[in-house]
Amino acid sequence: METLRLTMAQALVKHLQVQFTVIDGVEMPLFGGVWAIFGHGNVAGIGEALAHVKDEFTTFRAHNEQGMALAACAYAKQHRRQRIMACTSSIGPGATNMITAAGLAMANRLPVLFLPGDVFATRTPDPVLQQVEHFNDPTMSVNDCFRPVSRYFDRINRPEQLITSLPAAINTMLDPITCGPATLALPQDVQTMAFDFPTSFFAKKVHKLRRNRTDVDQLAAAVDAIKKAKKPLILLGGGVHYSLAVEEAKAFIEQYQIPACETQAGKGALAWDHKFNLGSVGVTGSSAANTAAQEADLIIAIGTRLQDFTSASRTLFANLDHTLLSLNVTPFDAEKHRSLPLVGDAKVTLQELMAELGDQQAPLSWVDHVHELNQTWLSAVDQATALPTQANNKHYLPTDANVIGVINRFASVDSTIVQAAGGLPGELHKLWRTSSDLGYHVEYGFSCMGYELAGGLGVKMATPEREVIVMVGDGSYLMLNSEIATSVMLGLKLTIVVLDNRGYACINRLQQACGGEPFNNLLQNCHTVEAGAPKTDFAAHASALGAASEKVACLAELEAALVRARASDKTYVIAIDTDPMPSTQAGGAWWDVAVPEVSTRNDVVSAEHQYKIAKQQQPY
Repeated sequence: METLRLTMAQALVKHLQVQFTVIDGVEMPLFGGVWAIFGHGNVAGIGEALAHVKDEFTTFRAHNEQGMALAACAYAKQHRRQRIMACTSSIGPGATNMITAAGLAMANRLPVLFLPGDVFATRTPDPVLQQVEHFNDPTMSVNDCFRPVSRYFDRINRPEQLITSLPAAINTMLDPITCGPATLALPQDVQTMAFDFPTSFFAKKVHKLRRNRTDVDQLAAAVDAIKKAKKPLILLGGGVHYSLAVEEAKAFIEQYQIPACETQAGKGALAWDHKFNLGSVGVTGSSAANTAAQEADLIIAIGTRLQDFTSASRTLFANLDHTLLSLNVTPFDAEKHRSLPLVGDAKVTLQELMAELGDQQAPLSWVDHVHELNQTWLSAVDQATALPTQANNKHYLPTDANVIGVINRFASVDSTIVQAAGGLPGELHKLWRTSSDLGYHVEYGFSCMGYELAGGLGVKMATPEREVIVMVGDGSYLMLNSEIATSVMLGLKLTIVVLDNRGYACINRLQQACGGEPFNNLLQNCHTVEAGAPKTDFAAHASALGAASEKVACLAELEAALVRARASDKTYVIAIDTDPMPSTQAGGAWWDVAVPEVSTRNDVVSAEHQYKIAKQQQPY
């Protein structure tokens, strides 16, 4: 057997280099590179290995381990899980900084390869710098925190273990059923150990999207349910994008005249102005989609994990005679909510359904009814996002919806909006209009503050030809902003709009909706010195990080600033003050947020009474 003597780290990097994928018929590397911040736990091992191949396998240097890992998550999401990035850090805080991103990748089913350094496998110099010690378990390190947020986890304690473990990690990330993050913890001494690896370990391998076919009995049951339905409704989830089934979903909707709505992850699968698109669904849904969901006798959920925002905490599908048909590649998701499961790849299963259904169509009366609902909703969106008469008023604090309207009108079909946590995802889900399946990138499975700026960087890396617009609140900006400097360093231009409402406004509104007093969310309600919290100059801060920037005083100035941002050759940050209180009241549905059963505050007592009433609509 032919062998090649390499260190474990060198073998790992060489194996990653020979993995390929096929996108639109074009073969390209599976891994788009490695994000790395080096420390004593990985610089002499994997760091040295990466340095040797720096001209053919790019290593990107970030400013924060969480930020680089979030960028890797966004890169995989924007690539529809067809390309991956790896992230390496030292043991200790570098590794634990990546755990938040691993949790995000786990929740959103995104492939990211985490390669944290680890303590010595030999234990000879223990305890080493940054090592936490468990008195009863010397095998445990901080990297064990990756176990619950990894689809695959291993600690490579011998170089030869890589031969079986690394391919297993890659296969786990690429399998649509098990897709998610994989972690290989790399003890720093083992990284440098040599082994005679078989040359077959470095043979080129081309991966293709696996398409699981559905069971014939499940397919027959699904066809029967669709044929019997009088009020069918389709829920488009993220799996439509990941299966590359956008065209099949559109053809299915049009052929059978079935109205459709979109989850956060599924938004963009159907153009906003498509005649059968009822918009967003659930807690942050449109009035048209939610009314249709309450009345529907068949809900066809395609590629969605049916989280609480989609189902309004399991209260949305209110028709007592409804059937929930769940088409999902993952049995775990297809069986949720006592669904009629249809386990299979979305693209091929939709094709098989169409072959069986013939000329079946939804009743015209149902189609006309939901069309009227949608016209009312579209008018509500027009009203919420219209430029107000105060557009030139520098004393008027605009709402999030006002700002969304300005940016949406400025955006083109080649723009991608990026957002994550707080109130903006709800407003965008309701109000943002996109005609491109790559135009809407909102992370809401983990609702991770700080994702926005790092995520925008990952989106730009994945689709450099697109204009990437990041909307971020002041809270998320202050939580993680360092990758602005990385975007400037790498020449990856972002347009960033910072909405400064002086605190965590979304949670402040939720706090009061649950009867609580405004407390510890808006800066004015926080414990501060007598002078109060300082007003952050976000434009000056972004400028200090190397970006072009400006502060605007009104919506009219925002319109002009966006034009300057588009003309800029580097990342451009625009800051605008907004009103922390308003949100779009049209649409929406109930969300289960527990309220204290005992309180001396009357507003809490009242909110708890209403909560119990709402809970009665929620089945066990």
